[in-house]
Amino acid sequence: MASLAPPPPYHPDLLRTIAGAIAASADRRITFAEYMAIALYDPAAGYYATRAARGIGPGGDFVTSPHMGPDFGELIAEQLVDFWQRLGRPDPFDLVEMGAGQGLLAADILAYLGDRHPVCYGTVRYQIIEKAAAAIAAQRQRLLPWGEKVTWSTWDEIPSKSIRGCCFSNELVDAFPVHRLRWGGDQWQEIYVALAPDGSPTPLMDTLGPPSCDRLVPYFDLVGIDVTKLPNGYVTEVNLAALDWLEVVGDRLERGYLLTVDYGYDAARYYQPAREGGTLRCYSRHAHHGDPYAYIGYQDITAHVDFTALERWGDRAGLQTLGRTQQALFLMALGLGDRLNALANSPDGHPLDLNTLLRRRDTLHRLIDPLGLGNFQVLIQTTELDDRDTPRGLREPRF
Repeated sequence: MASLAPPPPYHPDLLRTIAGAIAASADRRITFAEYMAIALYDPAAGYYATRAARGIGPGGDFVTSPHMGPDFGELIAEQLVDFWQRLGRPDPFDLVEMGAGQGLLAADILAYLGDRHPVCYGTVRYQIIEKAAAAIAAQRQRLLPWGEKVTWSTWDEIPSKSIRGCCFSNELVDAFPVHRLRWGGDQWQEIYVALAPDGSPTPLMDTLGPPSCDRLVPYFDLVGIDVTKLPNGYVTEVNLAALDWLEVVGDRLERGYLLTVDYGYDAARYYQPAREGGTLRCYSRHAHHGDPYAYIGYQDITAHVDFTALERWGDRAGLQTLGRTQQALFLMALGLGDRLNALANSPDGHPLDLNTLLRRRDTLHRLIDPLGLGNFQVLIQTTELDDRDTPRGLREPRF
């Protein structure tokens, strides 16, 4: 099979927008967070505006757990039912999915709840928070069968302390715009984005300057990192947008839970001295690399999530951490092991033929692969400060 041709080096309209932002700035440079926000979220030409409906999945740039089939969504639904019961079976029961992609996870959750947990389903009020118009269009099409059960909102449209239920996301926080910093041995400098000289291989380049805001340096105290132990020239990221997001969720959530599934580490692993180049990754055509100035507008740009920051800042925002675990253990605790056992014990004459059974088993194993999706982190936080019972997905799994 011939390899796919690489995408163009940049989207011309998007590059003009970025160049205009740089030209309008006093120092002829913008923060990397500003660049990443334009590259991914510009409403006319950003990656998610143009690629959201077709850039994700087996034929796109990368796949997510919902692309493996309905099992991931169905098991998430089991955790949501557990939350509903723990909250006293509220009606309405608010489910707020943030960054719903193509709507696959929403469709799997709603179909499963309707089939297996009809009483809970009857109370569900499903809201989607989404920026990209192309993604919203794809979601509306896929979720037509559920009619008015599903609505789309912005955070500004949701009143404070109005959500009773669960806010949740899968691979959202890794796509928040991040600041990039470089340790100079005695102080931090920020890595900005500037226009490259004519004749350069890429139209943009890094340039150094002082930190752009007074929140960046104290971030390392928040997560407990002794920066004096970092090597000179050490480059890393700081995700201030994640902290802002936690404050918004904490404000809107009256009673309930925040469920975050993403790839990342605790701060000690994230900022270990050996990780000198940071965690920034770019994805295109199912390949990844570290150049954020290649294929501008045609590639995803991500950074691993610092889960220590989510836990500690979440506590300040009124979101107490109930626990964190690996996706593999989380899904096993919710019943993935039972699904694997059912396949292994399929009787002769099972309606699925051998090839179908093998493909399904492979799909389930990919969700718990410790070298892939299974190593994702699952964080559960709550406003229920007196809640000491362990959520189902954090309990000891059955193998």
